[in-house]
Amino acid sequence: MSVNYDIQSEVIDIRNDSPRSNDKFFVDTNVWFWTTYQRATQSPSPPSPYQTSDYPQYLDKALGINAQILRFGLSFAELANLIESTEYEIIYKPPLCLNRKEFRHNNRSYRGSVINEVESAWSQVIGMSSAIDLTIDDPKTDSALKFFKKHPIGGYDLFILEAMKENKLVQIITDDGDFACVPDIQVFTANRNVIQSAKSQGKLVKR
Repeated sequence: MSVNYDIQSEVIDIRNDSPRSNDKFFVDTNVWFWTTYQRATQSPSPPSPYQTSDYPQYLDKALGINAQILRFGLSFAELANLIESTEYEIIYKPPLCLNRKEFRHNNRSYRGSVINEVESAWSQVIGMSSAIDLTIDDPKTDSALKFFKKHPIGGYDLFILEAMKENKLVQIITDDGDFACVPDIQVFTANRNVIQSAKSQGKLVKR
């Protein structure tokens, strides 16, 4: 079953868009994962071909014309978790029964492989982007909770939105359709379901 998105953002199809030098793109973790993690396609549940081609290509174009590419420190935690999960899935296929906690602690060579992959991916992220900051204190958590009550969006993403608001950013490159349900931002995506929903709801924008 496809997701029924209530599109609140402006949606831009990156397959039909050219980045501009004055763009300021926040890049979501899923895009960093497909762009920097070399073993993503080896997962038993690999990404779709467009995810490992369209997003890296668009990022490369943006970097080529000196658009601002931005990251958030919390994305490191999410990226590290994604990479560790994928490494676990690649190495321990059924019927092997080692759980993720055992995988993390019981074999130093596998742990070393995870560390190397995370370090390599994050160093690429740092090389391609500039950092934005957010202090996650009680007022920010309260604001995130209020937003969570109004919009169908995940926990990590709430703080991405807080960081974007704090830094006056409106543009995000992401495959996550949840962001398309957030008002007052521009979602740059290749997610076909989101694009089709935006088109049918009059929210698909051509620049």
